[in-house]
Amino acid sequence: MRVVADTSRCVGAGQCVLTDPTTFDQDEQDGTVVLLRDEPLDSEVSARVREAVDICPSQALSLVE
Repeated sequence: MRVVADTSRCVGAGQCVLTDPTTFDQDEQDGTVVLLRDEPLDSEVSARVREAVDICPSQALSLVE
């Protein structure tokens, strides 16, 4: 599984960072999502990444299996 972030859709809500700060961060200038890694390391992180994708208010995050 690989995480894809569309920064042009991101509104900077930060829900992804709150859900999994080991995978997501926010750009200091505009608040858009920054991927710290694009592949989760284990099942616990994978579950948090899936949750972040599901709750993203702008649907800027997606998964490629």
